[in-house]
Amino acid sequence: MVVDGIPATSPFRTVFDLAAVLDMRGLERAWHEAEVRGLRDRVSLPVLLERYPGRRGTRNLWALLESPEPVGFTRNDFEEAFLALADGHGISRPRMNADLSVRGRFFQVDALWERERVAVELDSRSVHGTTKLFESDRQRDRILVAEGWRTFRITWRALHDEPAELVADLRAALGQGRHPHPPGK
Repeated sequence: MVVDGIPATSPFRTVFDLAAVLDMRGLERAWHEAEVRGLRDRVSLPVLLERYPGRRGTRNLWALLESPEPVGFTRNDFEEAFLALADGHGISRPRMNADLSVRGRFFQVDALWERERVAVELDSRSVHGTTKLFESDRQRDRILVAEGWRTFRITWRALHDEPAELVADLRAALGQGRHPHPPGK
């Protein structure tokens, strides 16, 4: 197609083309952005995948299409680093920035394993340091714990300086057992 005299591809054709050069997480982010913006095509991704079955990146696109529950979006490098830690150690993926309703209240949780009832908040002093947020964070933690959830607050320092302890704690909370080494190592 041509837009304002400039040759362009449709949004999902762009995602299809990006699949050949992005890693899985980058592809998920591009996919999510297209979905959030409501960008749709007449030529759907399944049609493109059937038309070009051997193209690089098609396996990742099929995985996204067939995934029962998308990871969701991340808002910053801290959330991306947390996902990389989970992926790198074979921890099941959480839903990121997931909405959760408890006692008629709605919360957005940075990382959520709903079946296991584990909620992780990735804390930074700059975001969670105000009096209002400090109080509301503690109220949310109290409500979630009272309703049978396990909550974790993880700092950037802990993520980078104590990854082994963090992985062990997450595995224990999620009931995923211990793995002495990350997959592939």
